Amino acid sequence: MGTLDFLSAYEKGSLLNRTADRREFLRFCGRMTVLLGLSQSAISRVVAALEGAVQQHRPSVIWLEFQDCAGNTESFTRANAPSVAEAVLESISLDYHETLMAAAGDRAEQARHEALEANRGNLIVVVEGSIPTKEEGVYCTIGGKTALQIVKEIEPYAMAFVAVGTCASFGGLPQANPNPTGAVALEDIIQTRPVINLPGCPANPDVLMGVLVHYLVFGRLPEVDAQKRPLFAYGKRIHDTCERRPHYDAGQFALAFDDYGAREGYCLYKLGCKGPQTYNICAAWRWNSSASWPVKAGHPCIGCSERQFWDRFTPFYERLPEVGGFGVEERADTVGGAVVGLTAAAVAAHAAYTAMVKKAEKKAEETALSESEEDSVES
Repeated sequence: MGTLDFLSAYEKGSLLNRTADRREFLRFCGRMTVLLGLSQSAISRVVAALEGAVQQHRPSVIWLEFQDCAGNTESFTRANAPSVAEAVLESISLDYHETLMAAAGDRAEQARHEALEANRGNLIVVVEGSIPTKEEGVYCTIGGKTALQIVKEIEPYAMAFVAVGTCASFGGLPQANPNPTGAVALEDIIQTRPVINLPGCPANPDVLMGVLVHYLVFGRLPEVDAQKRPLFAYGKRIHDTCERRPHYDAGQFALAFDDYGAREGYCLYKLGCKGPQTYNICAAWRWNSSASWPVKAGHPCIGCSERQFWDRFTPFYERLPEVGGFGVEERADTVGGAVVGLTAAAVAAHAAYTAMVKKAEKKAEETALSESEEDSVES
């Protein structure tokens, strides 16, 4: 059972064969090139890698769901430019995903077993949700096996594991005090294979696509930080790329969710924003075709992509008492409008990402038009 058994509405190769969709495919390649921090000259390499994956042997991916809300699955299947179904799922073989696959029960478990046997050592395993360990893991069972048993069974077959979402990456909400099920992160179980963490509630779908595209292009996983998060997405604090940062530097803060400051888009730090302590790409990349993200919509960052965020950052709507190493508390009360350089940098952060994406997408579209003209001449 492969990708197309999950989403039969899409025809294999549709993005590669139809002119309009071909343009969308190339725009997607341009977008991924920017996300991974590559130069525009690398677009053709990304295109070649994804085309090669479709035309040759697509890497096998199985997606496991444990103590989760399926939020990362929902986010992933709603990725744009183009949809994940039309882009990534044509470049990989998603051989098991209990939420998306048509099969159920014994047939679903058989599909997972067959994928393991056929792809030993070359399998990418995506895990969503934490893993309970108390009472031998009985708090999460699938097909008569606990999540703990399933992960240990799959580990020898895997090339690498990708923990998508904070629950899989760091234990998330299930691990919060008092942690009645003994929930742990994927990295606490896996001992012999690399693990990449993509924390967030949910993780940005483009980041997961970026990890898969990086593997297809370079044949290896992307560089990670000390917490096993890919640097291309988790290398900067949300605070440093937030569109409300100029208000922070000017000492302009919303003090209530319905006051003048809130209506004018002032900084939400004093309403509990955890952006100064949170590393993620949210502010620069956003969701829904880069349309928005929680802080732009008026809600403070709750630090959901950090370890133990529930225990460390609650109550969510109270300001941080201190943020070690950044001098945030002092600056929030005294900075005024003096930090012009930082303000300018913050204003430019998202604009720079947007400009790079548009430029890359334009180049990709030009490539699509050129290909179309060549096909017309040949015919």
